[in-house]
Amino acid sequence: MKSAMRAGDKNRLNVIRMLKAAIQRREVDERIKLDDAGVLKAVEKLVKQGQDSAEQFIKGGRQELADKELAEIEILKAYLPEPLTDAELDKLIDAAITSIGATSLRDMGKVMNTVREQAQGRADMGVVSGLVKARLG
Repeated sequence: MKSAMRAGDKNRLNVIRMLKAAIQRREVDERIKLDDAGVLKAVEKLVKQGQDSAEQFIKGGRQELADKELAEIEILKAYLPEPLTDAELDKLIDAAITSIGATSLRDMGKVMNTVREQAQGRADMGVVSGLVKARLG
């Protein structure tokens, strides 16, 4: 936040303040102190909300607002860990399936829990779910 202030980067400063407020709101609501995983979830949630907003703005013909949301998303993504490549994700899913001994879609929840622990913040869980379903189906 300080570096954004010193650099005069108002967009980055506003996004950081928004993120800080979201983290504090969650801590107050749940009466907990967020750990790194909780902060990652907060960042992911803001990115997802921004993507949804940008889609709605594009559908509504408000490209300037969509561009603003997309710029905010890029700033937020800097605070997320580097995303997994497709090969790394496939390897992670295969390892989870093997370790659990999953054979059917009934085991999907167990596989997803294992993968979620290792890929949190580094992969879109919707995509992961589709990949796991394709492997087990």
